[in-house]
Amino acid sequence: MGHIDVSEVEYWLPDGRILLSDINFRVGDGAKVAIVGANGSGKTTLIRMICGDLAPHGGKISISGGLGIMRQFIGQVRDESTIRDLLVSVSPLKIQAAAAKLIAAEILMNAENRESDQMAYAQAISDWGDAGGYEAEVLWDVCCTNALGKTFEEVSHRPVNTLSGGEQKKVVLEALLRGDDEVLVLDEPDNYLDVPSKRWLEAQLVATKKTVFFVSHDRELLNHVAQKIVTVELGENGNSVWVHGGNFATWPEARKARQERFAELLLRWEEEHERLINLVKKLQVQASISPDMASRYRAMQTRLRKFEESGAPEAPPVEQNVQVGLTGGRTGVRVVTCEKLALTNLTEPFDCEIFYGDRVAILGKNGTGKSHFLRALAGEDSVAHSGTFKLGARVTAGFFAQTHSHPEFIGKSLIEILWKEHSLQLGPAKSVLRRYELHPQAEQRFESLSGGQQARFQILLLELEGATMLLLDEPTDNLDLASAEALEHGLSAFQGTVLAVTHDRWFTRSFERYLIFPANGQVYEAPEPVWEY
Repeated sequence: MGHIDVSEVEYWLPDGRILLSDINFRVGDGAKVAIVGANGSGKTTLIRMICGDLAPHGGKISISGGLGIMRQFIGQVRDESTIRDLLVSVSPLKIQAAAAKLIAAEILMNAENRESDQMAYAQAISDWGDAGGYEAEVLWDVCCTNALGKTFEEVSHRPVNTLSGGEQKKVVLEALLRGDDEVLVLDEPDNYLDVPSKRWLEAQLVATKKTVFFVSHDRELLNHVAQKIVTVELGENGNSVWVHGGNFATWPEARKARQERFAELLLRWEEEHERLINLVKKLQVQASISPDMASRYRAMQTRLRKFEESGAPEAPPVEQNVQVGLTGGRTGVRVVTCEKLALTNLTEPFDCEIFYGDRVAILGKNGTGKSHFLRALAGEDSVAHSGTFKLGARVTAGFFAQTHSHPEFIGKSLIEILWKEHSLQLGPAKSVLRRYELHPQAEQRFESLSGGQQARFQILLLELEGATMLLLDEPTDNLDLASAEALEHGLSAFQGTVLAVTHDRWFTRSFERYLIFPANGQVYEAPEPVWEY
């Protein structure tokens, strides 16, 4: 077994501002603990400090047992690295070092093939065995077979970028859960997973005896797995944490009660402060008239001074206030009509009609054509299909991309994008950014934002575009809890039609129609959500 202890940790940003202040919590042996908080609040920074990528500026972090890490970028690998490289990257350090030495020796031998190179290669092979490399390859074979349906030998040199995000996640999760490390730190392990895979992950995390500390925005996963929840709370003098000793089902009420308790204590202090000030003023007047009151006046001054020196109770944490202002507009009754539409190599021909005001959740396994369907409706010419689809009168589609892929935004700040795309001058631009709590990032480049901040900015752009039909591809994947709830509230008030591809079971509860894309390609509508495909 292993544990994580975080004690009085502090971290400053390069500009001198305190990001994290007095962070204290413990993840005990075998515990399953989640960390939640606003996008950009410091969760990833804290994770990086626990993983040893960053050093805290104050305090101490201690870990017992081997540490296995799933970093946030897993699922987004687009370079030329191989599946073997990916599995090596989440292996113990001795495996990583032996693998690097073996690759370097092999390259040198193939290039020069001197006797010394051959000797070095032989030594690297021996070191690979001594480090446990062959045992690791046996483990990787099981992982690849379970996650991809192929042996490690068959896929080891396959580029990772040929795998879907969910496949990348599944391979790494298989390796970490089956590995020897006693402590796992998982940064958004559920992103890109379809619902059957999320259910598999939930069952694995509940069953494992390993200590697990994880970041997630999936409310169902939090509810089923987390035994405690560490909440990063926003503060003017640095963000702190609050630990809820229960699961997510009890977290919202506990947090509300905590906020109310803070507010009540502060209100009482302020009322007492005002009462003491008024008494001092009253006694000051009385003392000026009667010298007998001078001693009482001085005593009351002392009492007020000591009261103020003791300080006010802690103010309630700053609450997020994301305000989604999607408006929409009236369209024709028939918004989308599909006749014998077939997405090439993905679906069989299907018919479908979607009407004004419908809320349609599009469900199914990864790779069944759900995103292609949205992209086709959004007007992308690259989506190969047969049959027909058409949009109704006054339907303007607004598309939210799952990958947040906007090459046209690279190198541009949010202010620049708002000016170029919507002619918003500085004042109005900062005003709309403030509603989405993105005003601190106004001068940041789009690609430097966190995934959740990019998602919020995309939703803001949809609002400004005036779309009457929203096509949302996994919109809640990177949103923090408050932002996801704000989006749900905004969609409930939206005067238009919504189609959303989602694996978020909590989010799906707000929809009324369910279009299922199963693995056999025979698209159909179901009266309720379907999670087994």
